[in-house]
Amino acid sequence: MPVKLVDSHCHIDLKPFDTDRLVVLQRAREASVSDIIVPAITASSWNHLKILADKQECLHPAYGLHPMFMSAHTLKHLDDLDHFLQAEKAVALGECGLDFFIKTEQTDTAKKAQLHLFSSQLSIAQQHKLPVIIHSRKSLDLVLKQLRQKPDLQGVVHSFSGSLQQAHQLIDQGFYLGFGGPITYTRAKNLRRLVTSLPLDALLLETDAPDQPDSSHYGQRNEPAWLHTIAQTVAELRGISYHEVVNATSNNAYKLFRLNSQPCLPINSTKIKSSP
Repeated sequence: MPVKLVDSHCHIDLKPFDTDRLVVLQRAREASVSDIIVPAITASSWNHLKILADKQECLHPAYGLHPMFMSAHTLKHLDDLDHFLQAEKAVALGECGLDFFIKTEQTDTAKKAQLHLFSSQLSIAQQHKLPVIIHSRKSLDLVLKQLRQKPDLQGVVHSFSGSLQQAHQLIDQGFYLGFGGPITYTRAKNLRRLVTSLPLDALLLETDAPDQPDSSHYGQRNEPAWLHTIAQTVAELRGISYHEVVNATSNNAYKLFRLNSQPCLPINSTKIKSSP
């Protein structure tokens, strides 16, 4: 049986997949991608994601409020998130985090609003005993500060791009680090050094589809079937076998998200539609 890949971060619920979602999922299955973690980004997307995940056992939903969509969030959505997680099955809270890369989010007021939203979601994750899926750009030190205040939390910082020191601080906190398409670009020297030197039992593989395609698919819509390219790149950089990388990173995902490690069921066209 082929080793099973886990895509720890994929937005298969978004509009770029509305016309061919079923076909994309079939390709993923044929490429030995057994499980896909799907983090929500806004409250308005939760029900759609729930419907998709209910109909296809490969998809594992996480619900949260993404920092890049602050204009779509209200304070009421924090209460809604708490109630939604009480009622619905989820493998994590997310995607949440801090993003100070965007110019409009660099004012003190904007940063304060993001920080409140992030800190509140960490508290909700604690209450529901869920891991968190964290997005962080130009904000890792503040993310670390928040996590130190909640030492019982676990999770992943997806698309990690920080320093080696920050990476080890996160690992010491019990967090995993997600790596995807950017590591396949030879110019991404820092990321490739990190993937080479960090403990394999702290790494997760991800596509972040439809974004961040690998170098062989530059400019194309990303998809989970291409996750094997990420695994192969990690294997080459570390000088170990592809199977070793897949087994380790999949086991990491099973552990963090408490997944059943059984193979994904065959995709049934009567159970999931290619558009909402």
